[in-house]
Amino acid sequence: YAILRSIPNKLGGVIALVFSIAILMILPFSNSSKFRGIQFYPINQFLF
Repeated sequence: YAILRSIPNKLGGVIALVFSIAILMILPFSNSSKFRGIQFYPINQFLF
C-alpha cells in the first residue's frame, strides 16, 4: 500500500504494486536449485 501511495500517477502506482507482488511470489522459485544442505556450509556447521 505504501508503494501505491508513493507514486503520484495512479496507473504507475498500480503497476508498481502488481510488480512488487509478482517479484515476491517469483523470488522463492528462482534460486531453489542453488540451495544445498547444511553440510556444504562449514560456517553453518560451526554455528549450529
